Amino acid sequence: MLAIKTTETIQNESIFGQLTTLEHEQLLVCQDKDTGLKALIGVHNTVLGPALGGTRLWSYASEEAAIRDVLRLSRGMTFKNALAGLNFGGGKAVLIGDPKLKTEAYLRRFGRFIESLGGRYVTAEDVNMKTADMEYIALETRHVTGLPKNKGGAGDPSPVTAFGVYMGMKAAAKKAYGSDSLAGKKIGVQGVGQVGKYLINYLVKEGASLYITDIDHEKLQEIAAGTGATVLGNEEIYDHQMDIYSPCALGGTLNDHTIERLTCQVIAGGANNQLEDENKHGKMLLERGITYAPDFLINAGGVINVGAEYYGEYEEKTVFAQTEKIYDTCLSILTAAEHQQIPAQEAAIQAAKARIEAIGRIKLAY
Repeated sequence: MLAIKTTETIQNESIFGQLTTLEHEQLLVCQDKDTGLKALIGVHNTVLGPALGGTRLWSYASEEAAIRDVLRLSRGMTFKNALAGLNFGGGKAVLIGDPKLKTEAYLRRFGRFIESLGGRYVTAEDVNMKTADMEYIALETRHVTGLPKNKGGAGDPSPVTAFGVYMGMKAAAKKAYGSDSLAGKKIGVQGVGQVGKYLINYLVKEGASLYITDIDHEKLQEIAAGTGATVLGNEEIYDHQMDIYSPCALGGTLNDHTIERLTCQVIAGGANNQLEDENKHGKMLLERGITYAPDFLINAGGVINVGAEYYGEYEEKTVFAQTEKIYDTCLSILTAAEHQQIPAQEAAIQAAKARIEAIGRIKLAY
């Protein structure tokens, strides 16, 4: 068992040091001069099956930041897929640059790199990527999912992701408040993109009092007008009095500068890698008595959706029924964390690794 290292320590390691510490199988570096493509594909673990995880396109501050992101995200996908009961390992891809780089040639070239892995990695959409982009990638590889419905796919997985987050939030509320009802609860949603938007719809129907923030002010005003939610500034949300904080944008919002400002008793959101440092900040939440629903546990609805599509087993009713099980899994993880007096993140990782190790005894890596 490797010694626990902080995120800061890991990011200062060499690339191979990071791969070893985070227990990755593979990191593929891809570039194409003609299209401007610069991509990283992280394959973390393939014991349960091919590594499944979306592709995100982002203007990273540095190549080192992109490497850290793809390694953390792909590792999180291993745990997400394992806890969701899927026969997939964990992987992720990041495309480095401006979203304006996306052209047919750019996306098809990326599809060729995915194809070169021979099925070890299966992609889908993530930040700044859409179902239409998957169509171009699919022209070069069959190892892609999340296609539009008119192309035989299941379409946008965001509604299913949001439903899973909603189930996880209710489970966390049950643990913290003794009831899973969200009626009257003051809930702050950070990020009103696809997942945040659908989550808000569930919360409105249950009678929650909503506070929302996002960098897209036009979208904020539109959602506020339609739901009666109160708009807060990007920094204001950390200090506002609320019962539940729901980060649904980018990761790292739970850190040294924000945790001590939060007044909530529950954190449950759809963003990946919410803890800037999973060891340090998981313990901080535990010490403050905040019930934290691990992100990779409760935002698994999307991967359940695209996983069913990839294996040709998609049926909306079945997918939502499987996603609904996130409630019971989350409650089980939170109870285990409470009994062991450890952070929920740690308890969730233990459960994911236990499944991987059990299956690993009867099969080889993919």
